[in-house]
Amino acid sequence: MNVLVLCTGNSCRSQLAEGYLTYFAGDKATIYSAGIETHGVNPRAIKVMQEDGIDISKHTSNHVDEYADIEFDYLITVCDHAKEACPYFPTKAVKLHHNFPDPAKAKGSEEEIMDEFRAVREMIKTYASDFVNEYINKK
Repeated sequence: MNVLVLCTGNSCRSQLAEGYLTYFAGDKATIYSAGIETHGVNPRAIKVMQEDGIDISKHTSNHVDEYADIEFDYLITVCDHAKEACPYFPTKAVKLHHNFPDPAKAKGSEEEIMDEFRAVREMIKTYASDFVNEYINKK
């Protein structure tokens, strides 16, 4: 089973989702993440995942076009912009959408910004766990 997580820049939300989906799905699914642009993996995303014991430091920021030849079972958009602006992506995949806040837009002190990253991380962790239980473990 192949799952693609799509976001605008493939730097934060989709990276967090890829990390948790990979963790929860184990060997039952192959998880990919991509953006409609590539912004590099956000260092705070790496840091906040390390706090929860998941290493995404080797992840890369990928463009959705790189995966045109892969047959996906699920396509998950994690931000409204990606859902609305995604170029035509030919797939028979089941399309799911959940708009998560963008922690990269957080303002304030470093601690306040990291608190926003942690809050979004927890939202995505819950979503990823629920997704795996509903769509992957029931197969």
